[in-house]
Amino acid sequence: MEAEEDKCVKFENGLRPDIKQLIGFNEIRDFPTLVNKSRICEKDGKAKANYYKAANEKKRKDLGRGKPYDKKG
Repeated sequence: MEAEEDKCVKFENGLRPDIKQLIGFNEIRDFPTLVNKSRICEKDGKAKANYYKAANEKKRKDLGRGKPYDKKG
């Protein structure tokens, strides 16, 4: 069982810091579970990044459409 824990610790140490932060506090010592949870976190992170990237591009596109007010002077 100790070999399984060592394998998990080594795997956690190789994770990106953002995923390691999400996974590390759980102290998962079942290797297949650890791998699956890590993959889910990575997939969710990519989806979140894509969402904000698309929203940011739309926002930039809308900025060049004209002024939302009339300048009376």
